Amino acid sequence: MTQIHDLSAREQAAAIRDRELSPVDLTEHYLNRIDRLSDEVGAFVTVTAEIARDQAKAAEKAVGQGETPPLLGVPVPIKDLNMVKDVPMTLGSSAFDDFQGFADDHVVTRLREAGTILLGKTNTPEFGLPCYTENAVAPPARTPWDLSRSAGGSSGGAAAAVAAGLAPVAQGSDGGGSIRIPASVCGLFGIKPTRGRISHGPIVPDLAGLSTNGPIARDVRDAALLLDVMTGNAPGDMYHAAPQEGTFLAAADREPGRLRIGRSVASAVPGAEIHPDCLAAYEAATELLVELGHEVEDFDLPFTSDLVPHFETLWAAMATLTPVAPDREERLRPLTRHLRERGNAITAAELFRAQGSLQLAVRLAMPAAEAYDVILHPTLAQPPVPIGYFEDVDAAENFERQKRFTPFTSIYNVTGQPAVNVPLHWTDGGLPIGVMLVGRMSEENTLISLSAQLEAARPWADRHPPIWD
Repeated sequence: MTQIHDLSAREQAAAIRDRELSPVDLTEHYLNRIDRLSDEVGAFVTVTAEIARDQAKAAEKAVGQGETPPLLGVPVPIKDLNMVKDVPMTLGSSAFDDFQGFADDHVVTRLREAGTILLGKTNTPEFGLPCYTENAVAPPARTPWDLSRSAGGSSGGAAAAVAAGLAPVAQGSDGGGSIRIPASVCGLFGIKPTRGRISHGPIVPDLAGLSTNGPIARDVRDAALLLDVMTGNAPGDMYHAAPQEGTFLAAADREPGRLRIGRSVASAVPGAEIHPDCLAAYEAATELLVELGHEVEDFDLPFTSDLVPHFETLWAAMATLTPVAPDREERLRPLTRHLRERGNAITAAELFRAQGSLQLAVRLAMPAAEAYDVILHPTLAQPPVPIGYFEDVDAAENFERQKRFTPFTSIYNVTGQPAVNVPLHWTDGGLPIGVMLVGRMSEENTLISLSAQLEAARPWADRHPPIWD
């Protein structure tokens, strides 16, 4: 028997427009599931039940008046690194356990204008710095496929919510893999858009341009629709992506044609070893791409290990951007303190040198990458790891483990290219293993079209963890 949360976001929106489904009933359905299951999977930091109910009533009225924004009445939670006016915002830190949002991020405004319902703020690690979601303000985010294992990060709560049926889709953000990592370990489709595709304003600075907002969904078309809604720039944005042709949702209905695809299991991270399950997912994806008529060949990764220290310099500097009151510094997690200490010791010259070195490397490497329509990598080097895997060691070793866990994703935050996680593979033990597809700058349409073709060939959206029912 079909349940409400079995429906895609597009199906929910259509049922609401046709008055077959009430936004009020839909919202109550998800609030009930959140009440029962959120702590079990560590999905939400804050649940905005009163706001959700008021917005659902307003959506029901809007339906009666014939209004048709694309996601009218559909619940979409916001990651707790994004600001929503008058809603608590912890940034995953007990140092901000009493902080209230004083403005809406532009992406929040766009989602509201599209008619979405705010269920709450999803769980994230402190300041979004780690690739896992364990903090002092909410239970750990766990993959619903195995509750002993991490949902990844930093959009871990968002992915846990979607994979557990607590939301149809979710907004996330990605500064080093933070959409693709949790999408991989939770069996979801996630898009890191091209740098400048979505505004980071009005509060968060662009600076290095590593981070971008993006969608997390169960299927390609829901993610494409959410990306359409989130896309747009605002005055003051430092980066702008080239306009796409048509909508991203329409791209999912177009055949990609025969693509030239380069593949590689090399990474710039020394000591990163690929687990056999991740290698199996990569090889299976290669076979499927060939079966679908694409040209797939090995290529030499044009990025080397000498780039890693420069990225670490930027990451440590970013850790210092969030102001923390001196009397609350002691509340910070050991990893955050470690990164902030490193960041505060960086001189301006060192920071500019690191950014310049990364930009030079990208300029030299891009011609090799541009030879391909798409690049294929494993998303991660390891399957989902146990809760505590990163936390049970000192901060320096924690950071090293993270690098070895996710050696493929961050380089494409440096280049700014769009990248997606495609959930094509599950292990014999039932754990999801994703693969990453990377496109040319501003060519999300190609990735979406190809991903939709892969989904049609090997459907995954109706595959659910036991907690789903």
